[in-house]
Amino acid sequence: MEKNPIYTLKELTLYFLKLGTMGFGGPVALVGYMHKDLVENRKWISEEEYKEGLALAQLAPGPLAAQLAIYLGFVHYRFLGATLIGFAFILPSFIMVVLLGIVYKLYGGLSWIQAVFYGIGAAVIGIIVMSSYKLTIKSIGKFNLSSFKQNWLLWLFFIVAVIVTLVTQQEQVLLFIVAGFLYMFVKAPPKWFNNKTTNSIVLLPMGFWNYDNSTLVKIAIFFAEAGAFVFGSGLAIVPFLHSGVVVENQWLTEHQFVDAVAVAMITPGPVVITVGFIGYLVAGFPGALVAALATFLPCYLFTIALAPSFKKIAQNKSIKAFVDGITAAVVGALVGAVGVIASRSILDIPTTLIAISTIFALLYIKKIQEPYIIAVAAVVGVVIKLVL
Repeated sequence: MEKNPIYTLKELTLYFLKLGTMGFGGPVALVGYMHKDLVENRKWISEEEYKEGLALAQLAPGPLAAQLAIYLGFVHYRFLGATLIGFAFILPSFIMVVLLGIVYKLYGGLSWIQAVFYGIGAAVIGIIVMSSYKLTIKSIGKFNLSSFKQNWLLWLFFIVAVIVTLVTQQEQVLLFIVAGFLYMFVKAPPKWFNNKTTNSIVLLPMGFWNYDNSTLVKIAIFFAEAGAFVFGSGLAIVPFLHSGVVVENQWLTEHQFVDAVAVAMITPGPVVITVGFIGYLVAGFPGALVAALATFLPCYLFTIALAPSFKKIAQNKSIKAFVDGITAAVVGALVGAVGVIASRSILDIPTTLIAISTIFALLYIKKIQEPYIIAVAAVVGVVIKLVL
């Protein structure tokens, strides 16, 4: 790490404030913007530093773009840099989703709002289908015989997670942890395992719903756990949120949840910021604040804890295998959650056509961004409701 950066912390903070305000396109696009702007154009961050940050973002839990942003803030300005950059990147989209939450609560019952989200909800299903497909290819491999043979265990975790999610209609965090440990033991067993000290494994307690009856405390605990199991793409948090918000606690209806995901798609910054919108619908501004802080806190803590010694950690094959196993199960859960949500949200021919059209648009129209698709779907939804 360089001792004398060629930029000030203020300049970097303002950059991420702007990126958080205008950065559309999801985690992959945001990560690309950071490389182009900070590495290639401004040369504030070296290629090696960027790659280390990207590797950490993929290895540790936390939404990809936010994790990388926090790491890049840490590179030259350590704790203060990571903290300021994290807030600067997340704050603009948080404010936007809270404002949208206010509008949604005030006018959600009006027919024109319902018509807008009628089209948007269907488009969101199509977007998540494509995102889960891309995430599967990136995390496990292509859908071909060679990949099935080479990564058969990861594909097994993936399929089991899909089936379990579809059958139970909720996420099983224990399944993810078991998948991580199994893959680690098979592919890269740690030294303590070879020494037959396996009885030291302690699984995290799962029954956190009984800790407190206060809504804010329940929100904090639930969203902190959700944030701790997001690997790679922000959309990986969708099955966790759906399980806890719709099924377990019944804080939102199915349609409200799909609308919440839609809000994340039409706002810039990290996709995970939808938690702010959900929190606002559940418990007003305090709920939005608690949900956002709880979700991003694990990401922040992992980054500042791992960054100083990350080079050594990144070379640990056991840790890599553990993350690979968890990721395969999480992606499978995402695919299963898509099936559950779609079965409850795609209810007629128009919404089916909108969802299918969205998938084809993302497949065949190069460089099209989700906000444009959402805007078109909103207009289509209004037109359909007017005609019908």
